[in-house]
Amino acid sequence: MNTETIGAWAGQVWNALNTADVLDNKQIKKMTKLKDKELCAALGWLAREGKIAFEESGDDKEILVRLVQE
Repeated sequence: MNTETIGAWAGQVWNALNTADVLDNKQIKKMTKLKDKELCAALGWLAREGKIAFEESGDDKEILVRLVQE
């Protein structure tokens, strides 16, 4: 795993989020085919860049991810 690979995964996640308003981890994994570790690295990358925000679902069972509007 290197920064180039993580950046590519982050791009996949960003593209998935760009098609929907809000997604949970399960939905992102299904759309991107990323494994847990890969998804976490990609989400960390996007969060560090300020591209995404996290919120709790209504039933507090899932963490939802959405793109930050610039």
